[in-house]
Amino acid sequence: MERAAILVLALGESASELVRQLHEDEVREVSSAMALLGPVPAVIVDAVIAEFFKRFAGSGFLMGSLEQTEKTLLDALPPERVSIIMEELRGPAGRSVWDKLGNVSHGVLASYLANEYPQTAAVVLSKVPPNVAATVLSSLPHDFAVDTIQRMLVMEPVHRDILQQVEGTMRSEFISNLNRTAKRDNHEAMAEVFNSFDKQAENRFMAQLSGKAQDSAERIKALMFVFDDLARLDSTGIQVLLRSVDKRDLSLALKGASDTLSRLFFSNMSERGAKLLREEMQSLGPVRVKDVSAAQARIVATAKDLSARNEIVLAGQSAEDELVY
Repeated sequence: MERAAILVLALGESASELVRQLHEDEVREVSSAMALLGPVPAVIVDAVIAEFFKRFAGSGFLMGSLEQTEKTLLDALPPERVSIIMEELRGPAGRSVWDKLGNVSHGVLASYLANEYPQTAAVVLSKVPPNVAATVLSSLPHDFAVDTIQRMLVMEPVHRDILQQVEGTMRSEFISNLNRTAKRDNHEAMAEVFNSFDKQAENRFMAQLSGKAQDSAERIKALMFVFDDLARLDSTGIQVLLRSVDKRDLSLALKGASDTLSRLFFSNMSERGAKLLREEMQSLGPVRVKDVSAAQARIVATAKDLSARNEIVLAGQSAEDELVY
């Protein structure tokens, strides 16, 4: 993607026709790569152009795609046969939109479908994976969800034209809008940067930022998840975390932890495990603040990974996201 971005930039205005041939998702990916390139040495630009010329000018270079396949088939077969073949290749009405719906926030999808007709919701939920349909139905208003379920139960095979219409609506009204609104907040990105600082650097930069942009500093603080926030995990969450972290990291991290947080970890360990951990901490002797901060950062990163997999619930998540064991 970086090489594609370099080529487009090197072509300048001449790249407009090339860009028009790209799919919307490809345009987005190339644009992202262009924005992140920074300075590119001339020798790299020359190498990319030379590689492009060599590959594109070679007689054996071809690029296959669904669009090119359909165009080729239409030159040789009746449109009806081509339509059937392409439907088999793509999946009903094109597989990409349904895959995307399976990967978006189920709550966001439920909010969108709640404003549609139950029949539309039934068609959409019949095309996504069962676990996605279950989560979305659970998030819909009760009467609307029951109506949708009833329609799914009696639904006949949906005609291809209707599927294409629903797919087009979802792409233009839902996916496109989602892509526009899903741009990441700069403060969220910076909060992750601050989470990766060691404690001294974090305090230094936060103090300087507070002096120049107090509001931004407060927003970043609110978005940051630090080691001390683990004190708000429940016992089950702590136990899941204990099974996932490196024991040496835990020994280092707790050397710089508050008494409250240390007690929380020890209380969720077996008596023997807690004894071994205390002995390990004592054997470490004096440790550098930088090493403690790094160990705490790794444990926080593990906690975030566990949260992303819905294995624990971090502070700040809604009660609806809590787990039942």
